[in-house]
Amino acid sequence: MGDYQAHKALILEYYREMATATADTAGKVLASYTIGDYHWYGVHPWGEQDGAAAVAEAFWKPFLSAWSAVQRRQDVFMAGTSEIDGTDWVVSMGHFMGLLDGDWLGIPATRKIAFLRYADFNCVKDGKITRTGFFCDIIAVMHQVGINPLPPQAGASFVYPGPRTHDGMLYEPQEPAEGVKTLDLINRMTKDLANLNLIGDDCPPPDLLAKTWHDDMIWYGPAGIGATYTIPRYQEQHQYPFRTGLEDKTFNGHLCRFAEGSYGGFFGWPNLTNTPKGGFLGLPGGGVPADMRVVDIYRREGEKLAENWVLIDLPHWLKMQGLDILERTRRIVNG
Repeated sequence: MGDYQAHKALILEYYREMATATADTAGKVLASYTIGDYHWYGVHPWGEQDGAAAVAEAFWKPFLSAWSAVQRRQDVFMAGTSEIDGTDWVVSMGHFMGLLDGDWLGIPATRKIAFLRYADFNCVKDGKITRTGFFCDIIAVMHQVGINPLPPQAGASFVYPGPRTHDGMLYEPQEPAEGVKTLDLINRMTKDLANLNLIGDDCPPPDLLAKTWHDDMIWYGPAGIGATYTIPRYQEQHQYPFRTGLEDKTFNGHLCRFAEGSYGGFFGWPNLTNTPKGGFLGLPGGGVPADMRVVDIYRREGEKLAENWVLIDLPHWLKMQGLDILERTRRIVNG
């Protein structure tokens, strides 16, 4: 277990310097906070990158060239020790807000405000960042500019808020017992869901979720799926379509999983492997196994989970099945 307050201070200072960085200087800033063999896990189209220079070239330079006046608007900020391998992590979740002044990933410039939802997992050791898991919702940006690369989604589409309780920025030390309680609840919930794969129950009753979720749960899913509210609507608009539209569901594990205070979460690389048999995302089944890289951030309220922010690298999952929605959008929208 490391010094979480020192880890948080390091990441906040990194964010402050990156806030004034340009497309040309972002790599230098990143290099000053990372080790030489720094490894970065990025969603499609960036993939895994080694070293600060490669990360800057792949992500930061194109991003800061297309987006101007960028703000990092955090909703959850926490630190802890991953129960997977004992490493220390700092997680930031929220939105980048800026002006989409240039074309980005085939998405045309609008010169208007845009939000990029993100989750940033940074592994810290000896005052340096050693690994990063960076997830963002590119499809949500496409929706904001009027591009819909997928059929209509089952859930709602909007710029998601932070915690209902407005207490997700854990700058101060948290009671360790509260984090243990949160992580135990998350693990019991995921174990219940994993057991459904073993028994082949794709449409469990609401009572199963009610063991670990409040009845008025809020689930903020990735664009393409959308957000849902209350257990019955979550099951109708996500859980049942997900479970009945996918088969051969395999849990691969997590790369990082921890909790601090009333917040916790994880990401995997990949978390899941499954095969679409038709219906999920409104798409036909292709019979091709594909990987899902997923982030889950949770807020516990009392004895149950109340809110869940989810990011899934759907562009990567679709590309593994032969559909590159970014390349297709680039060809159609930009000719």
